[in-house]
Amino acid sequence: MLRLSAHPSGRHFLQIPGPTNVPDRVLRAIDHGTIDHRGPEFGELGKSVLSGLKKLFRTESPVIIYPASGTGAWEAALVNALSANNLVLMAETGHFATLWKKMAVSLGLRVEFLPGDWRRAADPDVIEARLRADTAHEIKAVCIVHNETATGVTSDIPAVRKAINRASHPALLMVDTISSLGSIDYRHDEWGVDVTVAGSQKGMMLPPGLSFNAVSEKALAASQKSDLRRSYWDWHAMIAINPTGYFPYTPATNLLYGLHEALEMLFDEGLDAVFQRHKRHAEATRRAVRAWGLEILCADPDRYSPSLTAVMMPEGHSADAFRKIVLDHFNMSLGQGLSKVKDKVFRIGHLGDLNDLTVCGTLAGVEMGLALAGVPHQPGGTRAAMSYLTEKAEVRSR
Repeated sequence: MLRLSAHPSGRHFLQIPGPTNVPDRVLRAIDHGTIDHRGPEFGELGKSVLSGLKKLFRTESPVIIYPASGTGAWEAALVNALSANNLVLMAETGHFATLWKKMAVSLGLRVEFLPGDWRRAADPDVIEARLRADTAHEIKAVCIVHNETATGVTSDIPAVRKAINRASHPALLMVDTISSLGSIDYRHDEWGVDVTVAGSQKGMMLPPGLSFNAVSEKALAASQKSDLRRSYWDWHAMIAINPTGYFPYTPATNLLYGLHEALEMLFDEGLDAVFQRHKRHAEATRRAVRAWGLEILCADPDRYSPSLTAVMMPEGHSADAFRKIVLDHFNMSLGQGLSKVKDKVFRIGHLGDLNDLTVCGTLAGVEMGLALAGVPHQPGGTRAAMSYLTEKAEVRSR
């Protein structure tokens, strides 16, 4: 089917789970004359964003900024803290956990991949049992994706930390928060995480191009003994100069202006309010999905993601064909199914810069698309979401 218009009216609804819509305030901040990245103005900017990131990660430990995607932050975490042939324990929670595992293998690490069905979170009990069996402490790190972007499943990081502690195991805990930081409550220090990985293009409301590592003292100590080669990714080169607000190589200068504005927006709203907003929009979306009679990919309601909802298509119906109809007719992008769930699910992103009306518009587009695509469903999902959001608005107004 041809696109109905090469230049459709109205704004494009970008409802994938990242990159997300970039607020006008952030776009205007990025649209700033480039300045000397060795000058005094830039030094103040650097110190400000590094301080703000500590508040977002909820840590007193160093946070490192890389001009890279989240994939770069994955690599930085591994090559700084681990050595060749080290054994790493990972949990198969979805597509991105699988990609992190493949990267680890390519870097010369051994990976034990705890199998999963892509519908459930990492199991702390299984992790604990495996660590207890590792009496020689061969396992050097446990790597978990906090919020699996491909499936809409959120793992319980405090429970994983407790499992490691109960096993009295010295392994580092590494956590990917690429689709959770800024959308889901996360506490690097309180939860005992050693390396947190993050990216700019999702809950942080920026374009792609920045990635982050938050690093504990234990991880820094491990990095002193690591023998995996690194130069661009070296934590210590960054940490040595960052207190001055500067970087050891040219940073993504204009994206840092956007980062400063995005952090201000998150803190102005209040992190607790941000997280409650994401929970509210996620619940509204799930109510719509249930009213349509469709199935949510995440099989455990306790582990539903506040960032996105992956929806399973009825047997015999193509998720990609449905997504194309929605794009062609309503100028809205929905997330595709990846690898094991390709063409079997579509993903609704409800993270970043959005409000109740954005969610309602998104769900209306999905419901109209289901009808046009001939996907078996019950009408009324959007109405169910609207009723829920109206009730919540009434509570907030009291």
